[in-house]
Amino acid sequence: MPYATLTSKGQITIPKEIRDRVGLEAGDKVLFTALAGSRIVLMPRNGDIRALSGMLYDPDRKPMTIEEMNDAIADAAAESGMAGLE
Repeated sequence: MPYATLTSKGQITIPKEIRDRVGLEAGDKVLFTALAGSRIVLMPRNGDIRALSGMLYDPDRKPMTIEEMNDAIADAAAESGMAGLE
């Protein structure tokens, strides 16, 4: 498992193995999300928003109600360990 060291200026270098795995390049943005305890998730923000166009469209899927959407979101949060985080 790769490690990084925090500098006195609060900076870290993301190890090359991790940069390569998630496709990070110089100038890319990353998002840090605090989870329960001292866990932090780093997510790359290096994609183009236009690439998302149409990815959820499925002409054979029936529309969901707001309640069904909320239930699906709650289920996914519980599965990922993010339920109850505030």
